[in-house]
Amino acid sequence: MAIIYDAQKETFHLTDGTHFSFILKTALELDGIKTLINTYWGPALGDADLSHLNEDNKSAASFDGFANHNSYAYPARGRGDFRPVALTATGADGARCAVLAYQGHAILPGKPGIPGLPAVYVENEAEADTLSIRMLDGLTGLEVTLRYTVMNDLHALTSSVIFENQGNHPILLENPASACATLRGAYDMLHLHGGWAKERAVERVPSLHGIREISSSRGASGHHHNPFMALLSPDATEQHGDCYAMNFVYSGSFRLQAEENEFGYTRFVGGMNECFWKLMPAEALHTPEMVMVYSDKGLNGMSQIYHQLYRTRLCRGIWRDTPRPILVNNWEGTYFNFTPEKLLAIAEKAANIGIELFVLDDGWFGKRNQDNCSLGDWVVNESKLPGGLAPLVNKMNALGLKFGLWFEPEMISPDSDLYRAHPDWCLHVPGRYRNEQRHQLILDMSRTDVQDYVISAVSNVLNSANIEYVKWDMNRNYSEVGSALLSPDHQGEVHHRYMLGLYRVLETITARFPHILFESCSGGGGRFDPGMLHYMPQTWTSDDSDAVERLFIQYGTSMAYPVSSMGAHVSAVPNHQVGRVTTLEMRGHVAMSGNFGYELDLSSLGDEELAMMKDQVAFVKEIRALTQQGRFTRLVSPFEGRFAAWQFSSEDQSEILVCLFRRYAAANSPMQFVKIPDIDEKRWYVDQDGREYHGSVLKHVGVRPVFEGPGAKRMEDAASVIFHLKAK
Repeated sequence: MAIIYDAQKETFHLTDGTHFSFILKTALELDGIKTLINTYWGPALGDADLSHLNEDNKSAASFDGFANHNSYAYPARGRGDFRPVALTATGADGARCAVLAYQGHAILPGKPGIPGLPAVYVENEAEADTLSIRMLDGLTGLEVTLRYTVMNDLHALTSSVIFENQGNHPILLENPASACATLRGAYDMLHLHGGWAKERAVERVPSLHGIREISSSRGASGHHHNPFMALLSPDATEQHGDCYAMNFVYSGSFRLQAEENEFGYTRFVGGMNECFWKLMPAEALHTPEMVMVYSDKGLNGMSQIYHQLYRTRLCRGIWRDTPRPILVNNWEGTYFNFTPEKLLAIAEKAANIGIELFVLDDGWFGKRNQDNCSLGDWVVNESKLPGGLAPLVNKMNALGLKFGLWFEPEMISPDSDLYRAHPDWCLHVPGRYRNEQRHQLILDMSRTDVQDYVISAVSNVLNSANIEYVKWDMNRNYSEVGSALLSPDHQGEVHHRYMLGLYRVLETITARFPHILFESCSGGGGRFDPGMLHYMPQTWTSDDSDAVERLFIQYGTSMAYPVSSMGAHVSAVPNHQVGRVTTLEMRGHVAMSGNFGYELDLSSLGDEELAMMKDQVAFVKEIRALTQQGRFTRLVSPFEGRFAAWQFSSEDQSEILVCLFRRYAAANSPMQFVKIPDIDEKRWYVDQDGREYHGSVLKHVGVRPVFEGPGAKRMEDAASVIFHLKAK
């Protein structure tokens, strides 16, 4: 068992046996209430007796008193604990106070799902063990069940909470957390910030006394902060040091917090934001899941645990393990201005160079010739596509191409037949102005009738032709958050009810069309989170497709998310977002470090460029099993200088791909050797040019990319080199 209960010591030891231990213990408070504390999270321990660490929880040697330095497993507001709390509950008396007393526990094999919510899963019970601990606030009747699952061979711990109102009066829950842990010592914080076209930039903040928080109140996880935070020992690097991370399996508003107090304890807590849930008698509320990872092998060790877990036990369906097709998307090639003839001209070039999938982006429905109308009217615009989609799709299929389609189903245009018929179907507050962004409003996905419409409208289109890929977009965030069907005292639930409604829609549609590859998008990477990956195994990483900018974006994204989840395309130059000109070779090397595709007008290119693309496509087909399913290791950070590098390795280290990049040239540049850590140092390797290297040399000395001077293949500012190594 991965969960060991010592009845005499009243201790719960959760461990995968090799990577981590997480220890909980019951303890008596000064008023005689038996509570639950978290005594340890860190490297795997053989002996769970940490009683010597609990003495400081009993000392009360502080002006603030006992509660403010206790390591509560699930701290509640109102007990004299002034740090970030996991629970704020208001009962019938109006007091924001809860006292959670231990009631009992159960240890079960396997991992139960969470009703209506995405979560990590198991394929057989032996893969995991689950601990449920029941707590009760006797005054209000609020029962709180903490549920922890140890993913035995995947080295992760998941945490979620169930609230049940066993009392006679409603209880208001404010931003209930999904996980809380206590660490000893001071830690740097690492998080991923950004904005549109510059998502998931890595930022490391030194330890400090005060609350460090990242959050979203946008109704989406957002471009600006990702629902991921890591606490690092000050000496931690990519390869070494302690990392404690939380990643929220949720696509809506969230909050992650860390605070070090005066006693050297750091509380780490996270969960939903903008959730004010009125829990009625006999009602239950399940929180989304938090995935918690500890690594003593630095940031790469942490990331590799997340990558394997999400790739194999979060993503689902036939596309989880199937090589992703190489695609061409017409958006930057044509925008709204296309005809069937133009699309087929692009498709013919695509088929000739080995591309496998054609994606028709925005502009195919309603009266959509620009972005100011028709969202919600999911009916083919036959003035642009005579006879609907089927004739075009059939011609694409005859060329040997699969066909994909763009949707934005969560949005509604004021200039649409749907809005004219149902003006109350959008999120709005009566009497308030309805702010438009991008000429659109947001459908109220908390409503079952709206959910049913979206399911029906999208399904009708998908049934109308042989569609094998869907890009599901969402291009704006919340304003005027209100629902016409909820009473005033339940309006605080709209944020979470929207997500529950969206997840119902996604579950229904993806189950109805299991053969379709779904890709999530939100103005690029504005909803790149584990919740969406549960339904759609890949996400459009960013609307910024510039090769240099993508070094930062893809490097940061890899902190928590596998390469198999990242959409990455070669686009035209000058780049549409930043105006930079980079070589086709470099654009290809960056894009093949993700799910590869093109986003340009192939019909306008010359024979030389098409020949180079044909070679790129052939090479991607050769290596995509490695890049999509292999182990990814970051080598050199673009955030720290002019260079970037990463590697992919097969499980047995018989095949290695090393990608090295220079952002810009400089005079008298020093020689840059890049060590390759994930390699068998006892074997010989041969690269794509027939050069031989011993594994020990690659690991301890490294390779030197030649970007300029004698032997260089190019003289461009931004440049790239790859080493494709195979063991002899």
